Amino acid sequence: MPNILIKVPTGAFSELQRERLLKCVSEAAITHERIGNDPRQRGLCWVLIEEVQAVNWLCGGQDVHAQAIPCIVMVKVPAGVLDQQMRKGYVSGLHQAIEQCRGADDRRVLMTSIQLTDISDGTWGANGSIWHLDDFTRAAGYGHLHPRT
Repeated sequence: MPNILIKVPTGAFSELQRERLLKCVSEAAITHERIGNDPRQRGLCWVLIEEVQAVNWLCGGQDVHAQAIPCIVMVKVPAGVLDQQMRKGYVSGLHQAIEQCRGADDRRVLMTSIQLTDISDGTWGANGSIWHLDDFTRAAGYGHLHPRT
């Protein structure tokens, strides 16, 4: 059940590319968090793109927008969902998902900063209630966290 915020410079992606970006990042998150296939489970993966005016975004004090697409991705997940190996795959998968949404003729380098943040158990509110890892596991269908029978 991630909440994912993607910050990109305004105009870095066209409207169609942003639509694709939302879908590709959602699919990567669902895969890497091992969310179930039920549409209700998949619906717990929220992705938002926020465009920041390029004049308000510098990298190393420089305007790099002609040569690069800087992209900040903030992923919030319930603590206990991801282990270290899953984190490694998640970061790689998110970068690849964003990379495939660029135009085929776009020669700018994609620069991603991806932050995976664990939200401590009992500090995430959903629909007016505090949720715990067991609640998330039941709702999202985390296959790797379900008890084996």
